[in-house]
Amino acid sequence: MNSRIALSIGDMNGIGPEVILKSLQNTKLPFTPVILGSASIIDYYKRILGIRLDYHYISSVGEIEDGKVNLLEILDEEEVDLKPGEISDEAGHIAMQAVARGVELCINERASALVTAPLSKKAISLAGYHVPGHTEYLAEKTGSTEYMMIMVNEGLRVGLATIHIPLKRVVPLLNKPNITRFIRIMNHSLKADFDIGEPRIAVLGVNPHASDGGVIGTEEEALIEPALKNVQMDGIKAEGPFAADGFFGNRTYEKFDGILAMYHDQGLIPFKTLSFNKGVNFTAGLPFIRTSPDHGTAFDIAGTNQASPESFKIAMNQAYELVQNRRKNEKHNPRKTV
Repeated sequence: MNSRIALSIGDMNGIGPEVILKSLQNTKLPFTPVILGSASIIDYYKRILGIRLDYHYISSVGEIEDGKVNLLEILDEEEVDLKPGEISDEAGHIAMQAVARGVELCINERASALVTAPLSKKAISLAGYHVPGHTEYLAEKTGSTEYMMIMVNEGLRVGLATIHIPLKRVVPLLNKPNITRFIRIMNHSLKADFDIGEPRIAVLGVNPHASDGGVIGTEEEALIEPALKNVQMDGIKAEGPFAADGFFGNRTYEKFDGILAMYHDQGLIPFKTLSFNKGVNFTAGLPFIRTSPDHGTAFDIAGTNQASPESFKIAMNQAYELVQNRRKNEKHNPRKTV
């Protein structure tokens, strides 16, 4: 079965169209890419960047041709107001239209995975979408409750217990049931999606030095340690809580298949330091595979031909690999897969 991977165009005024074009140019792929966007946007960037890429233009999924680069038109209007580097509600609206179409294709089994180019949270807010980002929107659209963000760079996989929320709201959300749930979600994904038979998971503390035995806080003893005991009783190989600075500083992360961080910057600052331009954002727990590059819209270089496609290429290849793993391990995964 030929895998079809949908590529949402991202913010048209950012580097999304550029990295998609560069990723598909002069490349032989083991899957069929379906760009979700508009010919007016793609042709504009082909022209100003001097990129040559032939694509098969389609207006419906029934016209997809395997083995070709397909461009599925998602806009009714012929003209768009393209302004590289600028934030606009129109760009936010188009970006979210592309994501919504990608969800539709995957849910209806017309695509095996969705790779999302970067969007602007401000632009989608101006367009009337009140969601913090891709992850939460995809979970909402698919009715998924057991989901989490995992950043991936080969053997380094960092999951987040809390995502796009203010720091002051982190600790109230870190209760024992939630931490237990996230360890289980990560364990399941490492098995089903990453094909790791018996994953080892490290759980980070929330306080500096993992509270130093209660001197700097009580969350480790009151919340994280009981959650670890819960999952360990079920045979999950989870350890911790680890002090985050020492854990990354002395490379303890190399001994684990997955790492659960308690909040966004605790996990993403070390991950991006170790993996920038090589990392992939993966959403575990969705009924289909979704990945994205580890960078943003980069408005400052949009339209200047400076954007590197490496992270987007890796995101596409990672999506394809995860699709194959999930199919192989379908018996371990009760969710419906494509």
